[in-house]
Amino acid sequence: MSSNDLIASHLAESLAAFERTSEDATLLETARKIAAAIVAALRAGNKLLLVGNGGSAADAQHIAAEIVGRYKQERPAYAAIALTTDTSALTAIGNDYGYDQVFARQVEGLGQRGDVLLAISTSGRSPSILNALINARARGLTTVGFTGSKGQAMGDLCDLLLVAPSEDTPIIQQIHLATAHGICAAVEQALMRTSTQS
Repeated sequence: MSSNDLIASHLAESLAAFERTSEDATLLETARKIAAAIVAALRAGNKLLLVGNGGSAADAQHIAAEIVGRYKQERPAYAAIALTTDTSALTAIGNDYGYDQVFARQVEGLGQRGDVLLAISTSGRSPSILNALINARARGLTTVGFTGSKGQAMGDLCDLLLVAPSEDTPIIQQIHLATAHGICAAVEQALMRTSTQS
């Protein structure tokens, strides 16, 4: 492979990162616990809230859509809201309180004890994400973080922290979304078992 072939190089680096991820027992166990926390919340009639900036905002919306719509199987809809989509709320809060409060303020208004907040930050240092986690903790939400290998300090605010084994932002984002898809599959299967038993 030529060192000038950026596409092939990126794919090779991604493959290596996915191999590390699939062999990371701590990450896999954390992902299972995250799925279980989401299942418990949704079974109890609570909801999943998601936040992120940039590409992580897109991931938050993607994951919410898998829960409300469907991942792979026909089943009832479940409550998930990406707090990245309401432009009026985002711009009003950003204007009136500062951008670092755009998610925290929404968590304050929409979050309830028993909900889950999934906060995505590849760096683990985004003020808007950290403030959302602080607010969620204060309101009794289960706090879940997705970050990269340099973002582990974010774990102080998270009940569960999934750490992608990479320092490269695009690869971290790929690992986050792929792992989230696995979590969605586990959540969907568990909730479908519940609906067939009731």
